[in-house]
Amino acid sequence: MSDGPIPDAAVVGILRPFVRATRPILSALRDSDPFGLRGRAGDDGERSTRDRILDALAAAPVPGTAAWARMDVAARQRWWIYRVGRFATGVAAIPGLGGALARTLPVGAAIGAAAQGMLLVAVAGEHGVTDEDHLVSLLAWVLFRRRPDLGGGPTAAEDAAADARAAEIEGDLAKGSRPTAARIGSAVWRLGRALYSVEDELDKRPHGRFYHEALGMLPVVGVLGKYLGEWSGLKRAAREAQRWLAGRGLAKV
Repeated sequence: MSDGPIPDAAVVGILRPFVRATRPILSALRDSDPFGLRGRAGDDGERSTRDRILDALAAAPVPGTAAWARMDVAARQRWWIYRVGRFATGVAAIPGLGGALARTLPVGAAIGAAAQGMLLVAVAGEHGVTDEDHLVSLLAWVLFRRRPDLGGGPTAAEDAAADARAAEIEGDLAKGSRPTAARIGSAVWRLGRALYSVEDELDKRPHGRFYHEALGMLPVVGVLGKYLGEWSGLKRAAREAQRWLAGRGLAKV
């Protein structure tokens, strides 16, 4: 717990490396096309088993496929909500991915905050918004209800510190390693740890409904309540991101 209000500058100092660490992970998931699926189209001729499998994959609405390229922004946003939500739930269910963090931090707060931050960057990206100051401002508002004055951007020292912290969060991914589920899961835990350094601010982020919280306090079914609450919070975060972007003329119609 902090001894007093956390200044905006400290929040920005946490969000800059968070954004830098998040964007490469999301870009790899969104744009990678390891099997050459983008633009692939089947025909009525004789197809090998391999071709039929690749055609089926290309028809699935996931990043890097022709089906994904045809989806509108709203559909892609919904995909990210499910993708981030399910992935974050899986990470939370495997504490080993978080190492010592999993034993010292509440899973809901750490992973929930990281998942919402990842989703906000993903949603903004689908609207073509990649400017770091825009993303920092978006996260500051939706997660912490802050409107920081970013001035002319970070100083040289702040920029270098943000780069170093982002590389630390990315871990193996910063070295160009293939983004496996385990590596991304560990990075998500580190994203959660970065946001947990402003623990007192995390209650401001979008949460589920009151009945999710009530269900979460019950024995046995409490886990379900917490899951549904985080899921609801993700959807609310996405809606708030949409409103924030629209209010600044940055949202695609």
